[in-house]
Amino acid sequence: MHWYLIHTKPRQETCALQNLERQGYDCYLPRLPTEKLRKGAIAVSDEPLFPRYLFIRLGLGDTSRSWAPIRSTRGVSRLVRFGLEPARIDDDLVAQLRAREAALRVKPEPLFAHGERVQLTAAPFLGIEGVFQMAEGERRALVLIEILSKPVAVRVAPASLRKVGA
Repeated sequence: MHWYLIHTKPRQETCALQNLERQGYDCYLPRLPTEKLRKGAIAVSDEPLFPRYLFIRLGLGDTSRSWAPIRSTRGVSRLVRFGLEPARIDDDLVAQLRAREAALRVKPEPLFAHGERVQLTAAPFLGIEGVFQMAEGERRALVLIEILSKPVAVRVAPASLRKVGA
């Protein structure tokens, strides 16, 4: 048994994973907990580490499961190949990804990092750039802006911020 790579349809990694597992295949979809803006508040959601890809464990030979149903599984685009050979993934790499994913479960990747340049997108500070300091719960963020050559801390909704250069 070896790990191989499946290319999924756009934003259908979870659908492909569930359908392959229902058919009895051993699959792995590495996910990264990240902060996202939902209805004006910061919420944590699991996002695929490699969008449009998931790993599947398959065997070779007559005693292994057929690979044919994989192509017609809902959410699956194709099995990744290099030439005529399926792209085989090292077992150690998958083990390292699983260990890293478990370590990141404790603390999600923040939406904004301390010291990051942000731009305010709502009145009264529309268009002003500042420096993100910290999140204050789900519905507020502390940002330093410069008023009259002096840094001033303002509390704003995270939905009214955007990364500079993004």
